[in-house]
Amino acid sequence: MPFDCLEASFQLITELRSPLEVLRRADGKLHGQLRTAATSIPLNLAEGSGRDGKDRQHFWRIARGSAEEVRAILRVAVALGDLDEEQTESARETLERIHQMLWRLTR
Repeated sequence: MPFDCLEASFQLITELRSPLEVLRRADGKLHGQLRTAATSIPLNLAEGSGRDGKDRQHFWRIARGSAEEVRAILRVAVALGDLDEEQTESARETLERIHQMLWRLTR
């Protein structure tokens, strides 16, 4: 499952290309925060996969927190009018899959 989650996290980054470009022009700080949170997911998944025991779980929990941050940033961007629901739909669907996988990995 970590491999499936890692692949989904790369898919998420691909799906965020267009919203990131919009945010880069509309709100540079929110753009940077979204980019950082989104890239944190696969990086922590990969690092956790190379660890054992509680270290592994720790990095996977960080990845889960980053996924929640991405979800919140997208909601903020929609609420501010920088993005619309359609622009974030596929990313939100992928985030839901990632969240489910990470929940199982961290339990």
